[in-house]
Amino acid sequence: MASSSLLLSISRIFVQIVLLFSVFSVSVSGFLNATQDSKQLILDNGRFFAAVNKSTGAIYALSLNGQDLLGSLNYVMPTPGGATGSGNSGIGPYLDCYCIPSGSYTPGSINPKYQLFSGIDSTETAYGGIVMSETYPPTGQTLEQYWFLRDGETGLHTFSRLAYYNKTTPFLRNLQEFRTLFRPNTPLWTHLITNSEQYAPLPSKNATSHEVVVEDATWYLGNTPHDPFVQQEASYFTKYTFQDTWRNHDVHGMYSDGTTSDDNSTFGAWLVMNTKDTYFGGPLHSDLIVDGIVYNYIVSNHHGDGTPNITDGFDRTFGPASSRFQHFSDEYQQYYYFNKGSKTTSMEALRQDALQFYSPTWNTAFYDSIAKYIPNYVPSSGRTIWKGHVDLPAGAIKPLAVLAQSGVDFQDNVLDATAYQYWGDIDPSTGDVSIPAVKAGTYRLTVYAEGIFGQYVQDDVEVISGEVHTTHTRWREENAGTEIWRIGTPDKSSGEYRHGYAPDETHPLHPSQYRIYWAVYDFPTDFPNGVVYRVGESKEAEDLNYVHWSVFGGYANSLRPKPYHDNVNNWMILWDMDQSAFAKKRKATFTVQLAGAKTAAGNTDVFNASEPYANLPYTVVVNGHELEPWVIPYYHSSSCAVRSAVICYNIANKFTFDPKFFVNGTNEIVLTSTNSTSLPANATDYESAILPQTTYVQYDSLRLEVE
Repeated sequence: MASSSLLLSISRIFVQIVLLFSVFSVSVSGFLNATQDSKQLILDNGRFFAAVNKSTGAIYALSLNGQDLLGSLNYVMPTPGGATGSGNSGIGPYLDCYCIPSGSYTPGSINPKYQLFSGIDSTETAYGGIVMSETYPPTGQTLEQYWFLRDGETGLHTFSRLAYYNKTTPFLRNLQEFRTLFRPNTPLWTHLITNSEQYAPLPSKNATSHEVVVEDATWYLGNTPHDPFVQQEASYFTKYTFQDTWRNHDVHGMYSDGTTSDDNSTFGAWLVMNTKDTYFGGPLHSDLIVDGIVYNYIVSNHHGDGTPNITDGFDRTFGPASSRFQHFSDEYQQYYYFNKGSKTTSMEALRQDALQFYSPTWNTAFYDSIAKYIPNYVPSSGRTIWKGHVDLPAGAIKPLAVLAQSGVDFQDNVLDATAYQYWGDIDPSTGDVSIPAVKAGTYRLTVYAEGIFGQYVQDDVEVISGEVHTTHTRWREENAGTEIWRIGTPDKSSGEYRHGYAPDETHPLHPSQYRIYWAVYDFPTDFPNGVVYRVGESKEAEDLNYVHWSVFGGYANSLRPKPYHDNVNNWMILWDMDQSAFAKKRKATFTVQLAGAKTAAGNTDVFNASEPYANLPYTVVVNGHELEPWVIPYYHSSSCAVRSAVICYNIANKFTFDPKFFVNGTNEIVLTSTNSTSLPANATDYESAILPQTTYVQYDSLRLEVE
């Protein structure tokens, strides 16, 4: 995570995500009415009905073929880890943010202004639109939400805008969260879905009424052992269980199994994330997606990524994000997508229906037609196809090309909020890659792949609208001499280690273990003598933990409430080496690549002088020789494993030392010792939320070389 700089004159459009609602049935002809009265603004095409309440600025009535999708309005007092924003449910899609000086805010209740649009797009299709605009009086911030509906479709195309012009107070704060939410309050929805592998029943009201808080946004549900979630998924529920990383994420949402709908039909509610060019953090960013709410998380720092600053001139439009309900036989693509099937239609069938619309070029003609209403929107005339050809290193698996802000790591692209981001899979057999709909501009090209240490970087790659050019590159793996050994797979993840990607065999849905409340994997029980890894004998999936804790237990650990220190931060690597392997060598290099690191800064990007481990020293000892510490800065800190993640802000360091430190026979690298520590023993911080106070790191991969 990199610190955010002041951003001036920012103008940008955020993410093409479409809230789409579809039906598995025969298409019928539609019509489009865009009307209003003193209470509400309505978009209605005969199949899909949406109404915005003028007193709240949110959609409060939503139905598909007569089925109520939202339920009744309800209010729950916002609590840490619980209800956020306004605390209201039975609404959406609507806008809220963490963007005013005091924090959370939901616009639409302070003298909002409304506009109602109607027209015919370039495909001769009628559409209607609603705009809610509110200026927050204490700061002068303008927050706007746009909803559009087309004839024959059952989805709302949404845009969200934040503008700040204030020369008296040129710096307001960071934009910590910006999101739209479909937040129902109805028993209709029965299941949560991240992807084809991660899904589960929603905990029942009986289960949640007997829940016990164990951590921020994490509850023990074991008091209701017969609840379907407890039986099938886990005894603990957290909204982070269903998070996902942006690189390959396509569709997420909720499912109704037919037991709660009016006519026993099945329903799905999906967000199809077919473009991510106006998000931040690149393909490694991860976030909340569904937990009883279907999220479009445009900006957040949940797992430690940076966030942009709101400064004088900040003016960004996020979108399009489309909410759409439509008949299965229609040809329209859909994003925030609710679909309807028969009583026997499976969750995966509805998800696959939504997945067919996962394309960044969908509905281009419509968006070009309504661009005149959307400040800052970049139409297709300002975009083009970027092509690349990469001479890949041998062994490159799943290679990826990333275009993002020039001059900085793509994880830090909040430093220029006018920059966009794109990525595409490289064909490993040819080295070719093509990314459509790239906004004209200058980018940094980054290429990385599983199995390869390091990455390729090229700045000042120019993309010109209306022109198609191919960028040619040659990439070779980092090399610091002869490789002695490597541990783990360089894939920017700690998932290959114990309790990472391995499935939970104790529950029939077999979620990856890292997704479950971390405290159930008791480190002292798994590693009573600490971690001792013998190269060539030990197994990564068994003998290295997915987290290297400074201390285990204590605050936020309901299963081990007393801190445990013995051999927790003592990690040792042993290997045999013949003198011929290092004799007459001039330099040894030990590479440490981390998938995430939590310092005492947590995920705040803020330096606190009262926290001695805000900048976290990490030391390596080779056969008793202590190397110069690597100080992990506060602005690279992540809240990763404790929020069910194995991919967060990636960082790396190369420790170099004299090969004379090696010995003939058994060698050791001690990642902590009684005198010097890689992670200081009991290095903790203050946590305002119920989160563990320990610092920790999560290893991507390690490598030892000599030359």
